[in-house]
Amino acid sequence: MSPVRGFGSLVAALAICVGLSPPAPAAPEPADLVLRDAKIYTVDKAKTIAEVLAVKDGRLVFVGTASDAQGWIGPKTRVESAGGHLVLPGLVDAHIHPLDIADLDVCALDDRVVTLAELTRFVSDCLARYQTAPGAQLTVYQWNYAVGNQPDPKHRTLRAALDAASTTRRIQLLGDDAHHSAFNSLALAQAKDRTGKVVGMSKATLANEFAASLPFVGVDENGEPNGAVNEDARYAISRDSMRYLALEDVLKVPERITQRLSASGITAVLDAMASPEGMPVYDKLVADGNLNARVTLAQFFNPSENLTPDGKVDYDAMLGRAMRIRAKYASSPLIRADVVKIFADGGIEGNPLAVPPTLPDGAVLKPFLQPIFGIDPAGRATVTGYVDTATPVCVDVREHPARYAAAQQVGDFMKVRGYHPGQCVISSGRLQNEREVILEYARRMHVAGFSLHIHVIGDRAARTAIDAIEAARAADGDSSTRDALAHLQLADPDDVARIGRDHLFVAFTYAWMTTEPNYDLMVIPFLQPVHGNSHAALHPPGSFYDANAYPARDVKAAGGILTAGSDAPVDTRDPRPFVNMAIAVTRRAPPLPALGPQESITLPDVIEAYTTGGARMLNIEKDAGSIEVGKSADFIVLDRDILTIAAGGHAESVAETHVLSTWFQGKEVYRRPH
Repeated sequence: MSPVRGFGSLVAALAICVGLSPPAPAAPEPADLVLRDAKIYTVDKAKTIAEVLAVKDGRLVFVGTASDAQGWIGPKTRVESAGGHLVLPGLVDAHIHPLDIADLDVCALDDRVVTLAELTRFVSDCLARYQTAPGAQLTVYQWNYAVGNQPDPKHRTLRAALDAASTTRRIQLLGDDAHHSAFNSLALAQAKDRTGKVVGMSKATLANEFAASLPFVGVDENGEPNGAVNEDARYAISRDSMRYLALEDVLKVPERITQRLSASGITAVLDAMASPEGMPVYDKLVADGNLNARVTLAQFFNPSENLTPDGKVDYDAMLGRAMRIRAKYASSPLIRADVVKIFADGGIEGNPLAVPPTLPDGAVLKPFLQPIFGIDPAGRATVTGYVDTATPVCVDVREHPARYAAAQQVGDFMKVRGYHPGQCVISSGRLQNEREVILEYARRMHVAGFSLHIHVIGDRAARTAIDAIEAARAADGDSSTRDALAHLQLADPDDVARIGRDHLFVAFTYAWMTTEPNYDLMVIPFLQPVHGNSHAALHPPGSFYDANAYPARDVKAAGGILTAGSDAPVDTRDPRPFVNMAIAVTRRAPPLPALGPQESITLPDVIEAYTTGGARMLNIEKDAGSIEVGKSADFIVLDRDILTIAAGGHAESVAETHVLSTWFQGKEVYRRPH
């Protein structure tokens, strides 16, 4: 049975169920609110469709048919008509960075695609607009690291492009994914070692003080930093790289956070990287009565930044801080802090435009390939061949790197071989922390009663994260915590089976489950052989990436619990839940072909991920996630019937959905302007 025909039968069956439902008990007293003339998809266990709901003191007291609702209407009852529109439970965004989604007046590229020459002009304009003083820093937000950034003779690297904008003011680009950054020379010169001494980031310090950071730093053909600095390596240059927006600016207008959430129909979130510094924003929202959503804080403490005087990871200090914050919000009706976040790895994108091409740093099970890139007539990177890292010359490069380090030696090597000696490196990426650290952190936090939320991209990171959760559960005998994996870009089938067996939650960002030529070139050639840059070259039948990328359907089939996380402001500050829903079903961004369509899920599946799945993960299912008597009156009214649209074979149109109104605890917190 096809998903479309099967769901059409389900809708018909649900309509019958409504007609056979038992009579509702007489209303003890009139409701505060009655919403009628609605198609209410309750997302209860029976997937009931109702016509009316009633609210008293912020909670649902009736959900059923129009014929049974009249008794709930009194002289003071507010009666609203949904005009026949579809009503869903308030949505749960199970992986978002709320403090970074507010619209502020900052220098932001907003994910636009620019060449390096255009980047120079944009940054120069920002320096003038914001009157950045000599020696001060300009931060450029929402830089699209994956598309564009084409060099030219005057702007050969990111560093050169930013230097062309200014050599007297520090400049940092913050990638739209929170993993990539870029800096100009003045900023690189301010890099500090672990003692706090300014030593600068250079070829020399990358061989000494910053040797451990080398996999996260882009270099040019001479081994000097090319401006690209990713993951934790950024923090040696600028602590601001930890956040998208400056907290002091957000604290001035925190209501813009919940305004955006409400406009998207979101009434509960997991702050996926909550720091102690961000708590005043939430405290102000509560004090001002502007927190129109339930918030679960996934507390983040970076083990590499929390060390004892002798350089060991200070687990006790991190646990102590986490427990104090949990206790602070223990009696809060809207905020809880019983989750901790840790990164298993970073991202899985390389840089084909760098010389040598920068390898991805995500942790994978098999070593990355070393593609040789050229430029096609249209100016796009294209794969022309691969380096055989097993040849005697590559073995010699690895054994005697000093022989191939000087500019003359590199130039001679490239003329003869056609590739940079740096491409003889063999790498399977990096875990963000040592495996033993991840496991010990997970164990200690789990024993203390915290659920684990682990960022995983590569398949080795996924395996490590599952190992950590299983070991933590074995240590305390508790499998009732709501342990979750975030993103899961690649997963081995054996590990998908473990996710199901362990009933883990997976917070997918469904909008990423598409093909995109420029992004695909940053990932796929490093994972499987590619020749050229066409869609057919990147996505041949039976390819490794298409078979293992974002395995949503397999996770669900195995017994894992799907949730939905926008990861906003990654890509965009808009949480775009209905774009995520559409792509979960289609796995494509028109007009491009689908990515691994065998991993698509149905619209009811993704609605469940956005409601009951997320509520279970956040441990708020007694209050939220479905429209049922006794739960909080958190619901949204949509401008179209996405169930019927998807059942009719037009799931891509779900992306165009708008929220007409959002209700939280029985109060209307958003109404779409006419």
